[in-house]
Amino acid sequence: MLAQQASATLTAAGWSCWTTARRTLVYVSPDALRGAEWVLPDVPLLLGGLPVAWEISARAEPDQALVAWTAYFTTGTPPEALSAFALALDARPDPAQGLDGPDSVVAALTAQGWQPDVDHPETTAWDTGLTSCFTLCALPELIEDQDPREGLAGWQAWAEPIAGQQHLWCATFSHSTPHDLVGAFAAALASPAPVKRRVLPEAAADQLTLVLPD
Repeated sequence: MLAQQASATLTAAGWSCWTTARRTLVYVSPDALRGAEWVLPDVPLLLGGLPVAWEISARAEPDQALVAWTAYFTTGTPPEALSAFALALDARPDPAQGLDGPDSVVAALTAQGWQPDVDHPETTAWDTGLTSCFTLCALPELIEDQDPREGLAGWQAWAEPIAGQQHLWCATFSHSTPHDLVGAFAAALASPAPVKRRVLPEAAADQLTLVLPD
């Protein structure tokens, strides 16, 4: 479902698509400043023990070799949140630079009922069930960004329905990812609006409210 919805969102926005020799799918915006790749058929990066399914990035200039930033989404990432991120990126005149501060991300979450972390209220928020977290922290290795310095903080989000067990999904945004784009993902993730699912995650079954169609 994640691959289908993300592909439909990018295609509807006018992004071109082709298949690579590694059987991954590459999407590029009409201005060639934004790109997305479905990397699951390749040997992807692991986040929280899960394979990355989508990588989305942006450049300041079409012919620039180095991406300005990269966002990574594993299998299981809520497709609505990924689509919201992609649409916000597509609508942005300058996809490489951001002006908003990190407080905009936490504000997007708390506006939907998430709670600021007791110890780090300005950079971390949790859902009411304490099973999902969004935090600004040091990033894992191999995260691509225009700033090569080590130890720079970026946003990470994940869901862990049962403490100490396998994550349900993970998302990582490199240091230079504009905070307003991360905020778009955060707002969609925290939204209480019902979403369509064909298969429910077993680990979170006791924490879900089911709404049957009429």
